[in-house]
Amino acid sequence: MDKKEIGYHIFATVYKICCIFPKKKNRVFLVMTHDASKEGNVGVVRNYLNAGETEWEFCPLRRQDTDFSKGELLSKLVRFFIRKPYELATSSYIFQDNIFLPMAFLKFKKEVKVVQLWHGTGTIKKFGQDVNTGRLKELEQRANDTITHLIVNAEEWKKTYSHIFGVDEKRVFVTGMPRTDILFQEEEQEKRVEQFYERHPELIGKKIVLYAPTFRDQALGKQTIALDLDKMVKRLPKEVVIGLRLHPFVANQFQYEGVEKERVVDFSHEENLNTLLFASSALITDYSSIAFEYVVMNKPIYFYAYDLEEFSDHGRGFYEDYESYVPGYVSKTTEVLLDQMEEMEKNPDIARKWEKKRREFQEKNYGFCDGNSTRRLIRLLDME
Repeated sequence: MDKKEIGYHIFATVYKICCIFPKKKNRVFLVMTHDASKEGNVGVVRNYLNAGETEWEFCPLRRQDTDFSKGELLSKLVRFFIRKPYELATSSYIFQDNIFLPMAFLKFKKEVKVVQLWHGTGTIKKFGQDVNTGRLKELEQRANDTITHLIVNAEEWKKTYSHIFGVDEKRVFVTGMPRTDILFQEEEQEKRVEQFYERHPELIGKKIVLYAPTFRDQALGKQTIALDLDKMVKRLPKEVVIGLRLHPFVANQFQYEGVEKERVVDFSHEENLNTLLFASSALITDYSSIAFEYVVMNKPIYFYAYDLEEFSDHGRGFYEDYESYVPGYVSKTTEVLLDQMEEMEKNPDIARKWEKKRREFQEKNYGFCDGNSTRRLIRLLDME
């Protein structure tokens, strides 16, 4: 048994002791270990409940709560192994944006609602029970057995997510993902864009092309990215700025030192990802679920899949044929990507073709386009 699993057992033991305390009907435990921001699925739910008439008590668990490598070790241990099990044992609602493996050793009373709000609106690449193996697969399945409500964005995803999490389809509900509500709120989007340019007045009048790639394990410790930024800067029009949205592990090490440095802007630490989506004129990504949100913007999406064969054959793999599924050009070199961007800009027929593909992609992956997904979820759970 490794150290992590010993920790899971300690957490579970304290949880079981704390079950002697009564549940608090308005206490909500929030597993926000993937996205602790206000824009993540769990954060949106929290904001919605806060705005209502009922007074809720929220107990968040963030990624830093599980990191014992830096300072204040004793207080962190007490918080994680005593306070958090007590809060979880006395909560009536649990919202998750990730898998919390100590739950593999926990049991909840029937009246407790355990809601899995996975952090992606949809998925291109495989994950969960479809890729995990060994002990991790076993523990994750046991943790998933506690789920009472698995939330998806469209009917299209019920069967797939049922398999990914190993739960019966009867526990999968199509309410739409809370994080998508803002994608259908034009006034809020305009407000966010205005605030963005107040923070970045130097970008007024510029066109932002946002590059947001998937994190790859092999990128850890490297100070480079696959996109040739020098070529991008040289070929794209002067008014185009390349915005970078990199994983923190990469962003903390990478710095562009090429020509016209002012045309490459690192937004990796920008707090609100949605604001970047609203302010940008196009997106370059690869296998990230960000495409499922950006498609609603009805702006060009380019898929720079330079390692497509490697990712498909030796990585996670895909649920669909990648090149025919994604709603945008696929390229494997920066030169081809630039050619595609120029063609999209110059050829109206090509632009209309991809606009149609984006609309079809949205219709397939969105059960609701009304901005009321959070309300549907809360009503499903009888929380208002």
